[in-house]
Amino acid sequence: MSDGDKQANQIKRVVIKIGSSSLTSTHGEISRKKLEKLVEQIVELKDAGYETAVVSSGAVAAGYRKLGCIERPTTLPEKQAAASIGQGLLMESYSELFLSHGYVASQILITRSDFSDEIRYENMKNTLNVLLDRGIIPIINENDTVTVDRLKFGDNDTLSAKVAALIDADQLLILSDINGLYTDNPNKNPDAKMLEKVFSITPEIEAAAGGSDSSVGTGGMKSKIAAFKIAMASGIHSFLGKAGTPDILMDAVQGKAKGTYFEIKPDAFNLDHEQQWIAFHSGPEGKIFINQQAKSNIINEKICIALEDIIEVNGSFDEGAVVRIFDETKEEIGLGRINYSSDALIQKNVQEKPVIEQESFVYAKDFMALETV
Repeated sequence: MSDGDKQANQIKRVVIKIGSSSLTSTHGEISRKKLEKLVEQIVELKDAGYETAVVSSGAVAAGYRKLGCIERPTTLPEKQAAASIGQGLLMESYSELFLSHGYVASQILITRSDFSDEIRYENMKNTLNVLLDRGIIPIINENDTVTVDRLKFGDNDTLSAKVAALIDADQLLILSDINGLYTDNPNKNPDAKMLEKVFSITPEIEAAAGGSDSSVGTGGMKSKIAAFKIAMASGIHSFLGKAGTPDILMDAVQGKAKGTYFEIKPDAFNLDHEQQWIAFHSGPEGKIFINQQAKSNIINEKICIALEDIIEVNGSFDEGAVVRIFDETKEEIGLGRINYSSDALIQKNVQEKPVIEQESFVYAKDFMALETV
C-alpha cells in the first residue's frame, strides 16, 4: 500500500475551507461554473466515504452588487447588508447542487462568541457531529450580518481551523488563489520556493507571510498561518492548495496534490478539547503571577499551582474563569482555568483544591498561538 493510499484510508473527516476568490466571478458575483466544479469534488469525497464539512466564504462578495454597490463595500453596515443578500444566494446554490447529487446540505452561521461560551460551544459540536454522522454536508460561515468588529474571526481561515478542532477532523484543506506556502511572496520574488511539507511554524515562515492579494477576500497568508497553528496544535494535518486545480480535494487527502502539507510529527504534543477551548476560545478574564519554582513545577514536573505559589492577583474573575499566568519576571507562561475567584485568592479563602490543576493548564509554547486568543 502506498503512503498516499494509507493516508487516504486514515483520513475520514475533512473540513474544506473555500475562499471568496474561489467562488466568485471577476464581477464579484457567484460563479456557477466554479461552484459546480467544487461541489463535484466534494461529492467525490462523499462517495468515497469521507465526512465533509465546508467553511465557505463568499456571502459579501456574492451580495454586494445586488445591494447596488459598484465595488465591494467598506463600511460595516453595507458589508452586513450585502452578506444578508449573498448568504441566501450562496446557500441556495449549494443546496441545489448537492441535492442534484443526492446529498443534503445544511447551513450553520457562527460568531466568535459561540466559541467563547462553553454551552454554545458544546451545542455546536453536538449539532455538527449529528449532521456529519447522518451524511449531511454542513455549510459553515461567519454570521456577518450580526457580528461586530471586536467579535469577528476576521476571516474564514481562522474559523475553519477552529471548526476542524471542534469536530476532531482528520484533515483541514484550505483552498485559495495561491498553490501553496512559499519562502517569500512569489509575486514579488521570482526566487521564492514553495514548501511541500511543514512540520512547525517557525519565525521565518511567519515573516514570509504577507497580506491578502485578493480583491474579494479578507484572508491573506498571515491568516492562513494563524489557522494552521491552531490546526497543528490540535493534532490536525492540514493542506494549502489552489482551488482551481483539477481534482485538488481527492489528491489532497491522498497526499499527492501540488501544494503545502502541514504535518504533525508522531511525537508532537496535541491539545485535548479542554485545552483547545482554554487556548483558543476562552477569553482570559484576569492575571495571576507565580514564583519561579511554581513555574518549573507546572511546566516540567506537571505539579498543580497552589495558593502559596501565587505572588500577585490582577483583575476580577469568578471561579472557573480562564486567567493568564505570568512568572515573577512578567513573562507570560500560559493560560489556566482557575478554581477560585479573585476575591477568594486575595483573602486566601481556599479549600483543598489546587488553584489551577495541571490538566486545566496550557503552556504557551505548546499551542504556539497565544495571540489568537
